[in-house]
Amino acid sequence: MANWSSSKSASQPWLVALGGFAVMYLPVYWSAGKTLWQTDENAHGPIILAVVLWLFWTQWREVVDVEARPAPLLGWPIFIAGLLLYIFGRAFTVSSVEFSSQLFIVGGALLLMKGMPALRIAWFAVFYLIFMTPLPGSLVDAVTGPLKQWISGLVESLLYTLGYPIARTGVTLSIGQYQLMVADACSGLHSMFSLSALGTLFMYMMRRPSKLHNAIMLAAILPIAFAANFIRVVALVLITYYLGDEAGQGFLHGAAGMVLMIAALILFFALDSALKLGLRDRRPARA
Repeated sequence: MANWSSSKSASQPWLVALGGFAVMYLPVYWSAGKTLWQTDENAHGPIILAVVLWLFWTQWREVVDVEARPAPLLGWPIFIAGLLLYIFGRAFTVSSVEFSSQLFIVGGALLLMKGMPALRIAWFAVFYLIFMTPLPGSLVDAVTGPLKQWISGLVESLLYTLGYPIARTGVTLSIGQYQLMVADACSGLHSMFSLSALGTLFMYMMRRPSKLHNAIMLAAILPIAFAANFIRVVALVLITYYLGDEAGQGFLHGAAGMVLMIAALILFFALDSALKLGLRDRRPARA
């Protein structure tokens, strides 16, 4: 009876924390499910949420059982900063601020309840919340233009070298009788963000022991995402050239995302395998 009572009292703070988080963020998720997550740019939001829940679920027992060393001097400022961001985001309907507050709320709560030992255990799950945060509009506007120029220029150079009748005016590609404009969705910014989430999760799951291996994989995430998006745009142009504009538009709204994801996964696995072979431990065996 005493053990049951102590277990119940120990779980009460966690239930209060989970209840408070649900009250704060379930309305945010509900609203995003009807608006933000319906767009192509942020459709990965529910997937990220599911991954975060799975990460916390797999680490839950370890976090609960770790020795409690509360860090209020660090935890309270982080937690209060999260509350202020949440209030600002809700009041002014700024989704990027609203979602980013989760990192501070969850991180601060762990510090207040268990301290740094718990945060060290759940650091990746807390960090992964950042991929639920929509990219700010000012950043999108600043980066999208140059990315579209680079993508369209590279596609033109490749296909022209291969002998295709292609020309470019700004971000508009003319191939045969067709004209295709590299739209904002094809710039690759949002796909880079979502594929960065995929790449970091891949690294976390593989847990390679080599620091150099992990550093190279981390540095390669954005180039791989850019290359995967380049492959998608090339595929779109060629499908339009050979099968017509209707097929190209159908591809753009149908299988384009799948091509992007498959290309990125292939590149990730290829780089990881190459590094595993090239950086394997060559130390001589002990006698």
